[in-house]
Parts: sequence; structure tokens; C-alpha cells
Amino acid sequence: MLLGFTTVAWGLVPLVLKQVEMPTLAFASYRLWAGVVLYGVIFAAIRRRPAKGTVRVTAVGGVLFAGDIVLTFTAFRLTSVANATIIGALAPVFITLGAVRWFGESLGRRDAIVIGSSFVGVALVAVGSQGSSTWSPVGDAAAALSVVTWAAYWLFSKRARSVLDAVDYMAGVMLVSAVVVTALSVLTGTSLRPPDASDLAWIVLVALVPGLMGHLAVAWSHRFVEAWLGSLLLQSVPVIGSIAAWALLDERISPLTALGGAVVLGATGFIVLRATGRAPADPEPETLPPAR
Repeated sequence: MLLGFTTVAWGLVPLVLKQVEMPTLAFASYRLWAGVVLYGVIFAAIRRRPAKGTVRVTAVGGVLFAGDIVLTFTAFRLTSVANATIIGALAPVFITLGAVRWFGESLGRRDAIVIGSSFVGVALVAVGSQGSSTWSPVGDAAAALSVVTWAAYWLFSKRARSVLDAVDYMAGVMLVSAVVVTALSVLTGTSLRPPDASDLAWIVLVALVPGLMGHLAVAWSHRFVEAWLGSLLLQSVPVIGSIAAWALLDERISPLTALGGAVVLGATGFIVLRATGRAPADPEPETLPPAR
């Protein structure tokens, strides 16, 4: 149920990014620092401090999360919602491959063929979007790169959750990523002037709902839900995002883009479900070495 809520919340984030006026890096910085504040409130409410060594354990996850936030937000703002979310739907393929590798399993020929078809699907999405006013090759490239950062973040989080609880882990990730994105903003000369009332409202909304509630739910699930299953449950994000963009933003989806999306979702779903037959029945954290 928690991952179902996250799917809906994350599926609607692209629509929010389309309404934001401030620079992407600035929005990401404020959104992350808002997250830091929210976790500070949580620790104050439960009357305890983050676990010792939290920043050390979450440092890599925080850097990966920062990269994913910047790339994903850039994709959402530059290209169509359908393109950004469908391309991002490749992440479960890499998550499953990483999880299967950690579980000591091999990749079959059929799996390799299906994985190849998923990339063909992405190509169809890109070709089908050419000429559309909402399409951007730079945005598509950012979405493609975010697949790598998100898969790496997901797998690292699965490992790190063996030594930290969900609140401590996400608090550390949020702090590290906030520092990284803010530093990147300064280095690139991005204005960090305070947001206006409209952008501030969007910052709070994104930090609270898909941010705090969504990412905390996913972080919690890493200890109890297998990597392949968690990634599969989030496969509806492109569907929700694309339908919402069509209904609210009048973003049209060409037949070729729709076909490519179906190929991507079908291929990734097949790969993930095939992994269920190869992975151990109880792939708990001990199969993944604790983060150092």
C-alpha cells in the first residue's frame, strides 16, 4: 500500500515541475533543504538524534540521490512527461540486473533479448516524439542518465538499510544531497534567491508528499521488500504521469511513443518477473554486505 501511494505521488511530480518558474538547480536545492528541515522536525518529535555514523553510511547514497534529483527534474522540465517517465522506466531493468548479480545468479539469453527490446522501445519513444513542441533531446538524455543514478541509488539503499533504519537513512541522504546540489548551484552560478510564494508552495508540496512520504516509504520497504518487487510496483509511474499530463497539460502522445512505452513497460516487467524465479525466496540484507 505504501509503495502504491508512492507510485501515484511520483507520477504527479512531473506536472508540478512544469509549473515551477525558478531554475532547476535552485528548486532542487530548496526542495532538499526543506527535506532536511522536515527530518529535523521528525527527530525533534521522537526526541532522539540520528544514529552515530549516519552521514558516513549515507554519503554515497546522498551523492547518487543528488545526481538523480538534478537529472530527473531537468528531464521533467525540458521534455514531455511521457518521454521522461517512460525512459525512466528502464531503471527496474538495471535494478534487477544488479540485484540478480548480488544474489549470484546469471543472465539468460532470453533476458538479454528482452533487455535489448526495452532499449528499442526507448528509441521508439524518442523517434515518435520528434517534432512535438514538448520534446527535447537534452531532456531525454537527462532522463536516460537518471536511470543509472536511480538504479545505483536504489541498490545502494538496499544495502545501507541493513545498518540504518529508514528515518536515519533518509535524513542522512537528504543532508548530503542538499549540500551537493547547493554546491553545484553555486559553482554553476545559479541564482539561489528566495522563491516567490507560488514556487515556495510547490517546494513544500514536493518535499512533503513525494519527498518525505514517498521516499521514506521506499526506504522503509528496502528492508522488507525484494529489490525486484519494489521496482516492479513503481512501474505504473509512467502511466500515471502520462495520463495526467494528457488530461491537465494537453500533452499529446503519438502512436509511436505509445508503442515504445508499451514495449519498455512490457520488457521491464518481464525481466523483473523472471527474476523472481531465480532470486532466493528471502533476499534479506545479509546477502548484501553492509555499507562501510
